[in-house]
Amino acid sequence: MVFCVEPLNAPLLLLGICATTAFVSMWMHNVAATVMMMPVATGILQRLPSSPSSSSEMVPPAVGKFCRAVVLGVIYSAVVGGMSTLTGTGVNLILVGMWKSYFPEADPISFSQWFFFGFPLALCIFVVLWGILCVLYCPKGTGKVLSPYLHKSHLRSELEMLGPMSFAEKMVLSVFGGLVVLWMTRNITDDIPGWGGIFNGRAGDGTASVMMATLLFIIPNGIKKGEKLMDWGKCKKLPWNIVLLLGAGFAIADGVRTSGLAGVLSKGLVFLETAPYWAIAPTVCLIAASITEFTSNNATTTLLVPLLIEIAKNMQIHPLLLMVPGAIGAQFAFLLPTGTPSNVVGFTTGHIEIKDMMKTGLPLKIAGTAFLSVLMPTLGTYVFGSKGVA
Repeated sequence: MVFCVEPLNAPLLLLGICATTAFVSMWMHNVAATVMMMPVATGILQRLPSSPSSSSEMVPPAVGKFCRAVVLGVIYSAVVGGMSTLTGTGVNLILVGMWKSYFPEADPISFSQWFFFGFPLALCIFVVLWGILCVLYCPKGTGKVLSPYLHKSHLRSELEMLGPMSFAEKMVLSVFGGLVVLWMTRNITDDIPGWGGIFNGRAGDGTASVMMATLLFIIPNGIKKGEKLMDWGKCKKLPWNIVLLLGAGFAIADGVRTSGLAGVLSKGLVFLETAPYWAIAPTVCLIAASITEFTSNNATTTLLVPLLIEIAKNMQIHPLLLMVPGAIGAQFAFLLPTGTPSNVVGFTTGHIEIKDMMKTGLPLKIAGTAFLSVLMPTLGTYVFGSKGVA
């Protein structure tokens, strides 16, 4: 409602859809965010004419362009938003797990620590994404063409049909808000240790997650006496296969390390050891971004990060200076529908084609690589404390 002004401003409406998707993706898996937000976006697009209703009526080209912009905005915003937090994508969790496995003596990467680096990076990429979509698909006059079909009164009537928030919805929102606060305040700075300091480092982000999830099994839902917000029947329907997938990735990575395969494979990237870091970071990011177009981003991260750790040891630089560009680069699957399930969700709507993904994804991938190359040795060095030699 805030972004749907009168007269209609197409870039502003597009910004509202993309920003909402990115925000949702920060707190859940980006694929789940795409699946949840795509019906909302396509519901808005259903008000637009998709085909001539009569032989005398023609669909303005601006309508088709705006439809493509919305679908591309949803799938790419979900990926970009997921970069900013550890919960947004499995790749970030794999990176954190490998860091803890390979360097058990080092401090683990906390939720707040990743957020202080990931959010500025995601914000920069998001602004570029919105700009690209506006330039390519929202030419001047688009708002005037869409105004007869997308009116603020239409959205207001649909919002009123939802009614007020129920007790269960308010409780879930409260529990979720409390979880975010606990994540962000567990470990703030060296001078302000946060609530995690009370437990001498024995409580992690997972501790807060389990504690708040337990509350869902205790708080009543207010609908039927004796029913709680969550029960085992609902819990069994959760996608537990994701946990097995992440666990398999950790097992493969540990096998690559203990078998010595990482050292053998890293010799194929030995040319990176003689290059300066300002050239290595974008190279690593581009290698990961190229591989991930043909394989899943989780598989790319699982296989590539152990190699980058070996290279970092040989170069005597902090491993995170290579691990983070490799992991984030694996999320830049912007060119092909097969790169990530989010792309498949958008492609199946029928509003976009591969050429649309190429035209939008290529400059976005280049911009993401450029931002990462600048922020990693500057902000990343400060946030992760990676000034020392591994």
